[in-house]
Amino acid sequence: MGIDAIEEFRKSHGINTKGNLAGILQLNRAFSKDTLPINPDDYLTGKEGQVKGLSGANCQSILEEYHIKRVLASEGGRTSRGLMGIMKDYAALINEERPSSKDFSEIERFWIDRIRKFFNSKPFRLEADESLSITAAVGNLLEQAKKRQKENPGTMYEGTVLQQLVAAKLSIIMPEVEINGASVADDPTGRGGDFNIGDTAIHCTTAPATLLMEKCQRNIKNGLHPIIITVKDRVKTAWDLAADMGFAERLEVWDIQSFLSTNVHEHGHFSQDERKTMLTDLVTSYNKILTHTRQTPACVLSTVIRKMLILAANLN
Repeated sequence: MGIDAIEEFRKSHGINTKGNLAGILQLNRAFSKDTLPINPDDYLTGKEGQVKGLSGANCQSILEEYHIKRVLASEGGRTSRGLMGIMKDYAALINEERPSSKDFSEIERFWIDRIRKFFNSKPFRLEADESLSITAAVGNLLEQAKKRQKENPGTMYEGTVLQQLVAAKLSIIMPEVEINGASVADDPTGRGGDFNIGDTAIHCTTAPATLLMEKCQRNIKNGLHPIIITVKDRVKTAWDLAADMGFAERLEVWDIQSFLSTNVHEHGHFSQDERKTMLTDLVTSYNKILTHTRQTPACVLSTVIRKMLILAANLN
C-alpha cells in the first residue's frame, strides 16, 4: 500500500487538527490489530455518537513509543467533530488497499510525522508584558525552544533560534554579512566561525565544549579574533574552558540576551520610538534570513518577533 493514498486521504479529509490526528493515529493502530475487512460498526459507541476506544491515555501511549511526550489531545480525539465520518471512510480505504503488517507500521510512521509537523508548526509564545525586558523576553523564547527540543529528539531548535537571531542582528549592522544555514558546519566550508566579519570569527552555540575551544585556538593562530555568543547560563562554561586551555584573555564571550538587548537599546538611542524601529528592522531582517536559509525550526519566530514589537513599544 502506497503512502500517497494515505496522504491523499489526509488532504481530502482535512486531517490537520490535533483531535483528528489523535483519532486517526489510534484508529490506524486498532485497524492494524483487527481482522480485515474492517467492520466500522465495531468502532461505534452504544449510542453511535462517538468512535469507540479513543482516549487521551491511549494516544499518548502510542506517541511515547516514538519518544514524544508532548500532549496532543487530552481526550484523544474522542469528541472531535467529523471523526465518525473519517473513521468510516478510513475503514473503507483500508479494506480496499488491504495493507500488510509492514504497511501498517509505515502508515503509522506517516501519521507520527504529521503529528511532529503539527507540533513544530505551533509558534513559540511570548506575552507582551510591560514589565518584561528584552533580555527576559529573549530568555523566555530560548527556554521554549529548549523545551520543544527535548520533546523532539534530534532537532536543534535552541541552537537554530540563537544563530538566526544573531544573524538577523548582524544583518542590520552589516547588510553584506554572509548568512549560512544553522545546520552548516564551519570546517567543511572553510569558514572560521558561523560568521566571519573582517578579522573576527563569531561562533554561536548553546553548549560550549572543547571542540569549539580548539576551533577558537585555530582562529587565533590564523590571525582571527574569536567571539562566542551563547546562552546566559553557559557563559561561565566558555570562560572556564578557555582559561583551562590558556587563552581566555584572547577570547570574547557574550550571551545572546545581552547581545540583542544592548544593540537594540543603543541603536535605538534609548528612545521608545526608535527602539520600536530597531525591532521592526529585526523582523524584516529575520524574515529575509528565513527565505534564504529555509530553516523550518526557526520559521515560527517571525510571529514571536512581531510580539516583541508590542513589548518594546510598552517599555519605558
